[in-house]
Amino acid sequence: MHNLIIRADDLGYSKGVNYGIYESVKNGVINNVGVMVNMADTLHGLSLLKGLDFDLGMHTVICAGSPLTDPALIPSLVTADGKFKPSKAYRETDHDLVNLNEVVLEIEAQYRYFLKIVGHKPAYFEAHAVYSDNLLKGLAIVAKRHDLPLLPFDLNLDPVKFKKKTTITTFMDSMKKHYDPYRTFTKAVEFARTHAEDDVPMMVFHPGYLDQSILQQSSLTTPRMQEVDFLCDPWIKQKIEDNQIHLVRYSELN
Repeated sequence: MHNLIIRADDLGYSKGVNYGIYESVKNGVINNVGVMVNMADTLHGLSLLKGLDFDLGMHTVICAGSPLTDPALIPSLVTADGKFKPSKAYRETDHDLVNLNEVVLEIEAQYRYFLKIVGHKPAYFEAHAVYSDNLLKGLAIVAKRHDLPLLPFDLNLDPVKFKKKTTITTFMDSMKKHYDPYRTFTKAVEFARTHAEDDVPMMVFHPGYLDQSILQQSSLTTPRMQEVDFLCDPWIKQKIEDNQIHLVRYSELN
């Protein structure tokens, strides 16, 4: 068998996203889900998925919704109204906006809330949407503090080390023009078939249905619905079986 990770990000982002992830877990091929614990619809998303079989990761957020830390303690991360700065603010600057000590406070707060609402440690631990050296350093600090399975982020989607023995290569094309998840899937399957068991391709999806909340908050819209249909397509399940692909969970990796 050949290992392939297929993951859904953004549980909690909106009710529409939650319903899309639910469909992709219940009737599709998703068995790893990243939760945004600070969002207004987080508990709604977790309640939808209750009783389903999947690994849950912590999708740490500093660019959507409200912080779980007092905004006065993390001024580098928030706007004047106490909300997180949008991802656009990070993309349009030539320096790191994130203060390391402040982001550690917020990451720690999100991790403790994850424990409270989920009841166990995340199967993987990483970040949503923002590339920041200090955010990545903060994640590493909190991961070491609590012995969490940190999944590093590489801006160029180059291979990264996960746990002790696994190398993960990311396949994610949803932000590109003329996006076709079937084409991305074909590339990931070929990678899985031609690489060692511990050299694992990871497909990152953002399935969801569009509602007013997601249209106001996210630049990723139509591909979310496209991905729900893809992930629930029986053809995908058949191709996975035909190519002897094992849809591996993060908790299975070493």
